[in-house]
Amino acid sequence: MKLIPEKKWIKNLVELEKASKKSTKKQVEKALVEAVRKRIPKKKFGVLLSGGVDSCLIALLCQQAGAKFTCYTVGMHDSPDIPWAAAFAKKFKIPIKVKTFDLEQIEKQFKKAKKALKHVDILSVGVGAVLLSAIEMGKKDKIKDFFTGLGSEEIFAGYHHYEEAKDPHAECWKRLKSCWKRDLRRDCAVANAMKVNLLVPFLDDDLIKTAMGISIKRKISKKEKKIILREIAQDLGLPKKFAWRSKKAAQYGSWFDKAMFKLARRKGYQFKQDYLDDL
Repeated sequence: MKLIPEKKWIKNLVELEKASKKSTKKQVEKALVEAVRKRIPKKKFGVLLSGGVDSCLIALLCQQAGAKFTCYTVGMHDSPDIPWAAAFAKKFKIPIKVKTFDLEQIEKQFKKAKKALKHVDILSVGVGAVLLSAIEMGKKDKIKDFFTGLGSEEIFAGYHHYEEAKDPHAECWKRLKSCWKRDLRRDCAVANAMKVNLLVPFLDDDLIKTAMGISIKRKISKKEKKIILREIAQDLGLPKKFAWRSKKAAQYGSWFDKAMFKLARRKGYQFKQDYLDDL
């Protein structure tokens, strides 16, 4: 994944929005499988695994394609993502490497992430540190290509505030356009600093166009998010408990955000941003 200029990113999405038309669940499934398969490198690669539906489905599709890869999972001791990722990998006999961090180790990762990023805020450093930590493990295995689930929340309406929006479908397009500023520049900055390549199937043009052709009512309800993706995941062989796992973002599931709060308080800061500014 190369970071294109923000204006070019938005222009492409405007064109995709114009070209998007009503689609079916089967068409989304086909586009998703193809988006993953066409990105599978010829050499061994990594999948950043959190134990949620996005990363588990990517790993499952890679395995079904006969690819050789390793999953990488990071978090604080007792963080919820680690047992879920480990259970998934065990179920499908997929190689996995897990690393747990204490507060002092996570602070070092925050410093590394801050150095790699041009825009420093709580979200960027929190997510960036998780990404950087997993990539570090893969680099020890001489891996340079990593699959991530970036983009799933936008095209399948995974954010909590979608159900509160006046027009949830329009909000999905809006979040896709702001994804550059919020997520892409952060992940690309970390990847460039680590000299690796990120593979992002959920941001595939054809998948975006097809997934956004599905009615928002098929994506969210008062109880569930990303409904159609979870259904597709089950259809493709992902067990129900993984497909329907309710999961928080990377910095929360890994407990890196909790670590940031503890470190800030330990050093006398009321706010996490003040702690990061002085880190």
